[in-house]
Amino acid sequence: MRLLVTGGAGFIGSNFIHYWLQKHPEDQLINLDLLTYAGNLANLEDIANQANYRFVQGDIADYAVVDSLMGQVDCVINFAAETHVDRSIGDSLSFVKTNIQGTANLLEAARRHGGVRFHQISTDEVYGDLTRHDPKFDETSPYRPSSPYSASKAAADHLVRAYFRTYKLPVTISNCSNNYGPYQFPEKVIPLFVTNLIDDLKVPLYGNGGNIRDWIHVDDHNAGIEAILQRGQIGETYCLGGDHEITNLELTKQIIQLLGKDDSYIEPVTDRLGHDWRYAIDFSKATRDLGWRPAIPFSTGLKQTVQWYQDHPEWWRPLKEQVKQ
Repeated sequence: MRLLVTGGAGFIGSNFIHYWLQKHPEDQLINLDLLTYAGNLANLEDIANQANYRFVQGDIADYAVVDSLMGQVDCVINFAAETHVDRSIGDSLSFVKTNIQGTANLLEAARRHGGVRFHQISTDEVYGDLTRHDPKFDETSPYRPSSPYSASKAAADHLVRAYFRTYKLPVTISNCSNNYGPYQFPEKVIPLFVTNLIDDLKVPLYGNGGNIRDWIHVDDHNAGIEAILQRGQIGETYCLGGDHEITNLELTKQIIQLLGKDDSYIEPVTDRLGHDWRYAIDFSKATRDLGWRPAIPFSTGLKQTVQWYQDHPEWWRPLKEQVKQ
């Protein structure tokens, strides 16, 4: 296949490119990325010169750029997005531009080029949040986004479904729980806490740390996307979860323990505005229809992730300086 991966220099996108080229070395892959603060070509240095990989710097919100590439591919996987909830609270318009207008551009170009296969990478955050006792999110859960970020992703999902219904564009959507792993920008909780502790700094924990997240290793997520592209039914949505719910406080303590610190490094800070309480994914449809389920235990994946940041300070230190500025 010839694939267009948007946002391929970001965290999940770059891991997907590594995963796909390793599993499918016969495929051709174009990576379209604007290289905003979270996009980093250092994530892809080892494959930059491969004959079946090409990088194009450009914005999915620029229709001309998108249209120029769409005729060269069979399939689009749309990772490109503004993703950090805190940033969306301070600057919602950039999230609308990339996540909604950018997705609309991709869909329209895919339609005009004869119906290019389209897969939308979404999030469990479009469903809002859960109490401790609510059943997990699944593909039938109503959309109740809480932040400008999740609202923009919800709008994009609706556009994808509309293009399937109205134009018969061959689409699929995956809604995934919180990803972790290598190459994650150090504003997100796991790499932020790990790198702070490596530098003997405290970790800023929102509120009382009771909020619950379902964590999935990025390579389990990539395997789920692969299963959808190979065996998923056109027009369907698939929820991909990690089967590991944990409070932010428990997560923090596990990271602290792995780095040989103690709880005195926890610094409670004012809670995030509109902070969702709990996310949890029921991925039984993906297991039943695709034969997929997460394979990497959280304890193993977290230990490997901590070790990766310990081994690659040359990758994350410049990014931490960028966050400070």
